[in-house]
Amino acid sequence: MEKLMVRGGRPLRGTVQISGAKNSAVALLPAAILAESTVILDNLPHISDVAVYSEILEELGGSVGWDGDAFVIDPSVMTSKPMPNGNVKLLRASYYLMGAMLGRFGEATIGLPGGCNFEPRPIEQHIKGFEALGAEVTNDHGSVRIVAKELRGAKIYLDVVSVGATINIMLAASKAKGSTIIENAAKEPEIIDVATLLNAMGARIKGAGTETIRIEGVERLHGCRHSIIPDRIQAGTYMIMAAATRGDVLIDNVIPKHLEAVTAKLQEMGVHVYEMDEAIRIVGQPRYEAVDVKALVYPGFATDLQSPMTSLLTQAAGVSILSDYVYSNRFKHVPELSRMGANIRVEGRSAIIEGGPLNAAKVRAADLRAGASLVVAALAVEDGVTEISGVEYIDRGYDNLVENLRALGADVWRENE
Repeated sequence: MEKLMVRGGRPLRGTVQISGAKNSAVALLPAAILAESTVILDNLPHISDVAVYSEILEELGGSVGWDGDAFVIDPSVMTSKPMPNGNVKLLRASYYLMGAMLGRFGEATIGLPGGCNFEPRPIEQHIKGFEALGAEVTNDHGSVRIVAKELRGAKIYLDVVSVGATINIMLAASKAKGSTIIENAAKEPEIIDVATLLNAMGARIKGAGTETIRIEGVERLHGCRHSIIPDRIQAGTYMIMAAATRGDVLIDNVIPKHLEAVTAKLQEMGVHVYEMDEAIRIVGQPRYEAVDVKALVYPGFATDLQSPMTSLLTQAAGVSILSDYVYSNRFKHVPELSRMGANIRVEGRSAIIEGGPLNAAKVRAADLRAGASLVVAALAVEDGVTEISGVEYIDRGYDNLVENLRALGADVWRENE
């Protein structure tokens, strides 16, 4: 196992290129199962979750591999196969295999998702959607087994706004007979990205990005070429890192509209933010003001940026309150930040953060975004080397992190534990 070593006290300066969205990639890869010919994905991030999903597609009989910067998937000879254990246990987004395999093969047996363990990820809304489409869902020795002789379009109201359920129902409904309407659908950009791929494959989906999505099922889907949207969470993390180090960084290859919530909060703190067509420049300042932040579903402040933002708020004068209304138990980074001298207490869904200096320490990442928060904190330390273990979590969502930070002037390296 490796640990990440970060020597603080160096403002980040320069330009960083943002890769494709991790939260899109883990849905687009299984979506390719629905096609009957080759799917090519451009701008796919080089992260561990993508590597695991690639192995899963190969286990199903698909042919996958890199052709230069493009990722090529040939799903034509894939076959249905129960996947109760193994790689599916390594991913939180492995549940997308349910909708994709149900649409392609009429059946799926998938082990419950793994990945980051900051909170259980219930799939009741997914199951509700599958059953509405005519599938029978049972528990098969700890795995979810879904079988449908025929998928039929239906009107489905999601009781909870869920990105995963919205995408999963879209995947299955694309091959269902008749019309499907998803109401109270999630609006995240990644949902639009998946719908764009499916439509390019021959699906008929309208309304992605709104609360009502309409799907006309089709009999066959074909291959296509698709470029993944930039990763708004990765971009937001670098924005926060630049601010925390009082640096001057141009974050390139972004969609500024996807980052409006984090941009607004950084500006409220006193960070200088300059938006361009496909880039954002962050210019840090000597002093920041405390602000209150509420993590909400899109277009609100992203829950995936809640942890990194916690670290930045330790650098603000006064008391900030950060509340997460998406996940109630996503504060596993707080005890580790406390090891670094942060003054934070958690009350229910909120963290109360009193600004003050941080110190270098030995800390451990409990999940992907908690790991990102520790990197932000380590960069903000004025002097000393912070040791961050649990790097395997960080590698799930941030490709070339060490190389990118070094290019920006950070003193960062990996060591074996």
